[in-house]
Amino acid sequence: MTGADLVARILKQEGVDFMGVIPFNSLEEAAAKAGIRPLIFRQERVGVNLADAYTRVTNGGGTGVFSMQAGPGAENAFAGVAQAYADSVPILLLPASAPRNRAGVHPTFSPSRTYESVTKWAGRLELAEEIPNALRRAFSRLRLGRPSPVLLELPSDILRGELPDGEQAYMPVQRRRSAGDPQDARDAAKLLLGAKHPVIHAGQGVLYAEAWDELRELAELTQTPVMTSMAGKSAFREDHPLSLGTRSSTTTGAVVHFLDRADVVFGVGCSFTRIHYGADLFDSKVLVHVTNDENDVNKDYSPDVAVLGDAKLVMRQVIEEVKAALAEKGSERVERGDVEGEIKAVRDEWMSEWLPKMHSDDVPINPYRALNDLSKAIDRSRTIMNHDSGSPRDQMIPFYQTVTPRGFIAWGKSTQLGYSLGAAMGSKLAAPDKLCVNVIGDYGFGMVGTDLETAVRENIPILTIVLNNSSMGIYRPEHFATAHELYGTKTTGGDFVKMADALGAHSERVTQPEDVIAAVRRCAAVVASGQTALLEIVTDDAEKDMPFRMF
Repeated sequence: MTGADLVARILKQEGVDFMGVIPFNSLEEAAAKAGIRPLIFRQERVGVNLADAYTRVTNGGGTGVFSMQAGPGAENAFAGVAQAYADSVPILLLPASAPRNRAGVHPTFSPSRTYESVTKWAGRLELAEEIPNALRRAFSRLRLGRPSPVLLELPSDILRGELPDGEQAYMPVQRRRSAGDPQDARDAAKLLLGAKHPVIHAGQGVLYAEAWDELRELAELTQTPVMTSMAGKSAFREDHPLSLGTRSSTTTGAVVHFLDRADVVFGVGCSFTRIHYGADLFDSKVLVHVTNDENDVNKDYSPDVAVLGDAKLVMRQVIEEVKAALAEKGSERVERGDVEGEIKAVRDEWMSEWLPKMHSDDVPINPYRALNDLSKAIDRSRTIMNHDSGSPRDQMIPFYQTVTPRGFIAWGKSTQLGYSLGAAMGSKLAAPDKLCVNVIGDYGFGMVGTDLETAVRENIPILTIVLNNSSMGIYRPEHFATAHELYGTKTTGGDFVKMADALGAHSERVTQPEDVIAAVRRCAAVVASGQTALLEIVTDDAEKDMPFRMF
């Protein structure tokens, strides 16, 4: 048995079913023998993105794994790991490296040293007999505390070296959770009950804890409006009467209205990171902060109450405290007037400004019309939607209403173009019965589009929608007026239908707004039959029409 064989055997014990890889590092062969499917990609970043989204959709119940070739493979994967680190996604990275006798010799690349800044833990295996211990430490860091990427560097001489015969004992790592300090939970409930205009700010910790039922119960019990962070989008049904929508760089009128007047912000499963995609407007608010990571507390804000613990367990504690306080008054829920009616009125007024764009008959197609018709053409309860960076993110986040947990993979602390393609594939592996869609711009697709062939070859049928405005739409002309005038800096190009066809995918192009719904449904049917599809929608550059840009 080789070191690679033992690593693969332990991965199988930990429930790993697939592993992304670009050969060769010895693990792909060992994994296949152990019953772990090796997935081969065109570029490392897309493979890491797949592992990332797979882990998100399973809420950490499944572990996305990517194994990099020594040297260039480990070097090329950095961007995808940085993306996962920014959004706190627990994926396992297993880069091979040069033999141990070359460690520290220029120009030997050291993954464990290089990746320290974008991982929760970056270790290096020094002895073959330490493989079980090292992997136990890695999986413990993946499954305990704050979710984040974990890396274990595997020198190639250990992977390929023979181990003594005999059973290698290993016990899989269990996930552990903890509730909050009871007094902190009581203080949190007291602040929420005493607020005049509270808002719940729900982050992706609610999703990892699978605490969406507790979130809905707490909101309804206290009649508190709910907004989500970008990564927390889908933790609360956005067609619920208490939903404000998602707080991002662009957001809804309801978020702006209710956050502006809020006296208490009850943050749960969030980091309260001061960033224009999220929590940058809370200085004047009374804050409750529920998080499972002590490093979040006092990072950017000093909360009035902090509760350290799992979002599901802590919200249950707060709910029970609220119920006890209400019982003393003979009430079943908090009375705050017609909060739901006010939310509806604000939403309706805001939407009235956008409905003309969402029903526009203009050609090229208005992107808001395209995205609105996309929502009409699919069953959102059976779909996982993935946005890409830039204009697709800013145009989708405020308007696409999620109705199921993890029905939308939103992200933004790192904003790498092209993430959504691998994310759609990871979503499909995690939920094979769902329609998995990624909406991407022409510039983003140009970065990663060859991995559409990976979806075809690996039989991971997804639907990619390219909003093609032949422009870097998010950048305004004034950003580089001279450069664009002289050198066409803002303009892009490409025939993505031909490209998709050449890569083995079904492909269509739409240029007329009245054709969008039928084209989406045709492509969705193709995907349901087992074939990957690409739909290119030729759109207008509508960067001038962005909803409530928050920076």
